[in-house]
Amino acid sequence: MKKNFSFTHPKIQPARVADAVKHEIKKYLNRERRKALPAGMDYWTFDCRFGATEDAAEKIFTSEINKRIDAALEQQLAGFYVEILARACQHQPRDAAE
Repeated sequence: MKKNFSFTHPKIQPARVADAVKHEIKKYLNRERRKALPAGMDYWTFDCRFGATEDAAEKIFTSEINKRIDAALEQQLAGFYVEILARACQHQPRDAAE
């Protein structure tokens, strides 16, 4: 998912638009997690970027997305850019020393 979102809408308050965006992102993450994993892989992980524009986007963790949306709303930005790319991964065994 690579998408620009806008907080401006003629009839809907920006806070409700932010809630709708959070819901859309949550649905996307759940839909990606339900996909079948390739052979030898254990789980899906997500490479995320967030910023006011695509050029200004920085890498973040999936757990930070909602906090960043709230911060963008508080800063009264007109919109923001979110990029979420799913990637299949395999758990790495821990070292015996740990």
